[in-house]
Amino acid sequence: MLSLIQDKNLYYIGGVVRDEILGAESFDTDLCYEGNAINFAQSLGLNVIKTNPDFGTVRVLLTDKEIDIASTRTETYPKKGHLPEVKNIGCSLKEDLIRRDFTINAMAKRTTDGELIDYYGGIKDIKDKKIKILHDNSFIDDPTRIIRALKFSVRFGFELDEHTKKLQDEYLDNINYDMSYHRLRKELVETFGLNSAHAFDKFLEQKMYKLLGSNIKSVTVKGQDIKEALKSYKGEHLWFMYVAPFLDIDTKLPLIKSEKRILEWVKRLKTQPSGNNTPKESIILRELFDNNV
Repeated sequence: MLSLIQDKNLYYIGGVVRDEILGAESFDTDLCYEGNAINFAQSLGLNVIKTNPDFGTVRVLLTDKEIDIASTRTETYPKKGHLPEVKNIGCSLKEDLIRRDFTINAMAKRTTDGELIDYYGGIKDIKDKKIKILHDNSFIDDPTRIIRALKFSVRFGFELDEHTKKLQDEYLDNINYDMSYHRLRKELVETFGLNSAHAFDKFLEQKMYKLLGSNIKSVTVKGQDIKEALKSYKGEHLWFMYVAPFLDIDTKLPLIKSEKRILEWVKRLKTQPSGNNTPKESIILRELFDNNV
């Protein structure tokens, strides 16, 4: 399909490159154009479906499939923990790659000849099974990267490199709670949707649960107990079952109505028996976290 577009400035980027090196299934095909992707698509006369000039992204239709192409760009974080501001659309590929989360996600592969671009040591870190941030302010700019790192460690069996772990610990000792909780929720959904007891153990041991609020305290259940309890769970709230024990009704984490109802019933079960209208999730949580929720 991409053979229809021949340009040396068009690259596969990020996760799709990492997954190919790992021999893992890739969930996305991210493309980046070194330059202005909107101008590029229009100059080729491609079937443009949608553009976002503020971010330099364009969606095109190629052989009945929608493809997103991003411009190279730089970003700044004037408000730490929130969405960045886009700068310098059309910058060099090297400048674009350094704004990303980890070295293993900061590689590119040219679509025309397959040349692999690795300015920041992503291939070495894949070989060493290490997750490494690209600069020391990475977690300060976006603390949800802590949960992203957890997700990748579970998916690939990687560990944080020593310096990255040090910076993570420092951040978790001095969290800026003025952050994007919508972004935090997204990462929690993806991470605990894996139903990994190992992820939950790390979440506890490395005190990542502190990201959920300033008054959050740890719980004492073992991750394997959760995995066993949720093995046969077929509901739609799998990720939430891992996070709910740390939450109160007034949490800043955005919850949907059914999730709020689960929390409310967890509290009710302290003083009244379950009934036919009690969510099964609430009963499971009370059994697992009797001393904590």
